[in-house]
Amino acid sequence: MNTRQKALRTGAIFIAVLIVAGLLLLYKGNDAVAIGMEKKEGILTAEQVKMSFDSVSGRLLKEAVKEGDTVKAGDVIMELDPTDTDLSIERTKAQIAQLDAQIRSTGGTQSVNYMKADSDEQQSFRQIDQQRAAVSAAQATLKNSQIDYNRKSALLDAGAIAKSQLDDAEMALNVAEANVTQQQQLLDKLLSGAQDTGNTDSISLPTIAQQREAAGNMSNDIDALTQQKQALVVQLKQLEVQKERLTLRAPEDGRVIKVLAKEGEMVAAGTPVVLLESDRSYYDIYISEKQAQGLSEGDTITGRTVAGDKSVPGTIRLLTKAPGFADLKQSREKGQADLTAFQVRIYVEPQDGVMPGMTIGVNEREFTKR
Repeated sequence: MNTRQKALRTGAIFIAVLIVAGLLLLYKGNDAVAIGMEKKEGILTAEQVKMSFDSVSGRLLKEAVKEGDTVKAGDVIMELDPTDTDLSIERTKAQIAQLDAQIRSTGGTQSVNYMKADSDEQQSFRQIDQQRAAVSAAQATLKNSQIDYNRKSALLDAGAIAKSQLDDAEMALNVAEANVTQQQQLLDKLLSGAQDTGNTDSISLPTIAQQREAAGNMSNDIDALTQQKQALVVQLKQLEVQKERLTLRAPEDGRVIKVLAKEGEMVAAGTPVVLLESDRSYYDIYISEKQAQGLSEGDTITGRTVAGDKSVPGTIRLLTKAPGFADLKQSREKGQADLTAFQVRIYVEPQDGVMPGMTIGVNEREFTKR
């Protein structure tokens, strides 16, 4: 066989192989789009948390972590200078203690005033009883003086006594009348305008009522002081919360990948100071509308790492219409029309040998087995 015939035979075999391969591709659909539909891959990505001080600012006093450190939820990350806040807390506590003393003092004075009103009332009742007795005695003396005057007046008319004796009786009568008037005035003064019912314990003395009213009004002063104290207590709680916020703690387990503030720097509230890579990892894949049928958020999907072929179970957290760039365009030789793509976000639990940056592949069987 000459060289030309050998070349023709080789060319014929090559053409035949191409035709057979083309027919296989045409039959099986093993073009790039078909392969892409059969196996979906995504890059495992760790969620990042930008940490900042909440509603507080100040000078950074302590930097407790460095880049690359692994932290647990609650670990101290940074601390701001608490000097001003500590002083405000001490001042507020002193003000609260002062108000407590004023409340106790006012309450004690109120109790003393109530007791004094009770004591004055009892004393007044006794004085009223005594004065009422004095009025009765003066009235009895007046009655006797009147009888004596009448008797001596009759004796004088009969010429049995001298005129001087009647004059003495008249003077005693006038003195008795004046004494009754005086004793009654003293009784009225003790009553202070209250009506004398004859029963001392039932008398309501205006002066005592005024004393009790003044003592009762001190409750308003106590209420005002209590409200002032309550406002300071709320202020103290706010300061304590503010002090707690001066310490930045890790919100979850993760790894520090960037420290954005250094000790001695002034840090503003809400400004990111640490970038934390959390243990929450996910990867996105894009599937066709047909593959999305039967899937729902919360379903379990098992992927495999491209490197090492390690099984990676995960949970679908997001299933939604993908942006237009992810749609399958009309690119197949069969003339397939554009297909809408769906974005599937799958979260995975931390496990050895699987780390952010690795490629995770999901076989089409994971979509069709449901």
